[in-house]
Amino acid sequence: MDKCHKKEIIERIEKLKKTIEHHGYLYHTLDKPEISDEAYDSLVSELQKLEEEHPDLKSSNSPTERVGGEPLKEFVKVSHKKRQWSYDDVFDFDGLTKWEEKLKNFIRKENLSSEKIEYCVELKIDGLKTVLTYKAGELVQGATRGDGSIGEDVTNNIKTIETIPLRLTERVDITVVGEAWIGKKNLVKINKEREKNGEVLYANTRNLAAGSVRQLDPKVVSGRRLSSFVYDIDEYNKTMPETQTEELNLLEKLGFNVNPNRRLFSSIDLVEKYYKDWTKKRHDLDYELDGIVIKVNSNKIQKALGYTAKSPRWGVAYKFPAEQVTTVVENIVLQIGRTGVLTPVAHLRPVLVAGSTVSRATLHNEDEIRRLDVRIGDTVILQKAGDVIPDIVSVVKELRTGKEKTFVWPSHVPECGGEGQIERIPGQSAWRCVSKNSFEQQKRKFYHFVSKKSFDITDLGPKIIDALLENNLINDYADIFTLKKGDLLSLPRFAEKSVDNLLSAIEKARKVTLPRFVVGLSVPQVGEETAYLLAQNFHTIFDLHKAKKEELEKIDGVGPIVAESIVNFFDAKENRLVVEALLREVVIPKVGIKSGGKLSQKTFVLTGTISLSRDEAKEMIRKSGGTVSESVSKETDYVVAGESAGSKLAKAKKLGVRVLSEKEFLALL
Repeated sequence: MDKCHKKEIIERIEKLKKTIEHHGYLYHTLDKPEISDEAYDSLVSELQKLEEEHPDLKSSNSPTERVGGEPLKEFVKVSHKKRQWSYDDVFDFDGLTKWEEKLKNFIRKENLSSEKIEYCVELKIDGLKTVLTYKAGELVQGATRGDGSIGEDVTNNIKTIETIPLRLTERVDITVVGEAWIGKKNLVKINKEREKNGEVLYANTRNLAAGSVRQLDPKVVSGRRLSSFVYDIDEYNKTMPETQTEELNLLEKLGFNVNPNRRLFSSIDLVEKYYKDWTKKRHDLDYELDGIVIKVNSNKIQKALGYTAKSPRWGVAYKFPAEQVTTVVENIVLQIGRTGVLTPVAHLRPVLVAGSTVSRATLHNEDEIRRLDVRIGDTVILQKAGDVIPDIVSVVKELRTGKEKTFVWPSHVPECGGEGQIERIPGQSAWRCVSKNSFEQQKRKFYHFVSKKSFDITDLGPKIIDALLENNLINDYADIFTLKKGDLLSLPRFAEKSVDNLLSAIEKARKVTLPRFVVGLSVPQVGEETAYLLAQNFHTIFDLHKAKKEELEKIDGVGPIVAESIVNFFDAKENRLVVEALLREVVIPKVGIKSGGKLSQKTFVLTGTISLSRDEAKEMIRKSGGTVSESVSKETDYVVAGESAGSKLAKAKKLGVRVLSEKEFLALL
């Protein structure tokens, strides 16, 4: 190709880029299109064709990149140069005036009383926070907020958002902060398609936006047509504006989509009027709002006030009134917290509130139950405000039938450990366990319950269990299987995809073998191998439940101590209730454990590394009627020794136990 022709193509590509960006800005940012959608698409199509024919002329920030590139295997972590703070919340005018009072006290301490105090007020978009970095006016990185210090590089996905400019109107270095969101109409459209395909529907626009930005395949993101508003500058290689309003004007001038509903007020009373106006008309917008954000307009005052450990002192989020719904209290249970404090939790008929389905609500303490006069079976008004799980506001007493049951606060709580004693915390409304170790014991039991040897819920790790326990979402094993999507999305750092994966893993675990079921119960003295022995002799959990001590002792490998422990466990009412609740949620297939195979009555010990996984080897032994032990004794028939076998191999040789190589082991099977 001659130089002249090449130059013409380069010029055409550059003109197409500028034209597409211009009309994209008119359409998506100003909402003032000058050409039809078809004409716009035609321009993009021409550019795409030229770039395909001349790949060396395609830049990473071409408008055609918005359709999405190749899927990623995982996101790269990025460290934010400036920490991404979150604002403190207030929920009423009293809270707002207290914030202003505190603010003015700080201003006096900093000797800034002569400075004019004005408030820049913006709508608080309910989306996903994004951090965008530009070099010489070109987008080089888009990242999620993450934990405030470290986020994820989602640049390819960010490029698919039409309202985020790939090139700015000026060649500046700048890092800005904004919110990615999806419109309500788009949510309806996407959910209709998912319903048609038999897929789970998205609960709200925020979850959909967050889940979309973190999709590994940019093409999926592109198809969801996200939008964005930018509202802050973190870093700028020129002189920073003196006020927040000037900052927003600059962002708009550079080509960013800035929410037009921002206002500047000289008093908190005017802010309150703005808040009340938007409380009424917030549903008229296509994007979700959960409040307004109030910032001191002067950047000089902002800089002087600085930050607390978690939030800026110069700004606050004023949340809209919580959405309220009614539902029925199906039960009230006591949840033991990390410090042993007893929290009554209402188990609710699942209900959609503030865009999420929930089935739990805290009742805080004994005094709150009395104040509300809430009873099991009551219809209640539920609201979701800033808390992790919702609150019960009041009881609809007019709907009582007389069958409701008053919750009686107990004098002892067996789950507290020890003698189950509880005590009122001096000067507080709360009660706590006298025993100090019960919560940690409860955590360990849950860790064991979801482990590979038991119910094998792979996505339910210790940190998630801790969060579920700390937020009063689970109390016994059966509660895991009653968790709803909204319960999990209310937890911090929970994204749409991770919740879906966890719920899928929980659903899969509903079918469990009898040995694994027994292992999961944490019966004292009963481990994995004992559970298999019990399953060989008692083919259902009900048979095991009814077993006498004498029957258990007859089983080879179950001594008097283990037998007594099993009988005591099933004699305890609280354990029977746990088992009964669990059986309402899971299925134990009626598959007999082989007791008469070629390896019947043979005991194996595995040591060292073999090509099979330990679990695969154990399963093969059990299917042939054998049992597996963790320790070598005179009763051991075979020790299977792989590479790097240690003390178990030495002990086998000392006791004269037959040692098998992996090859010999497989031949025996």
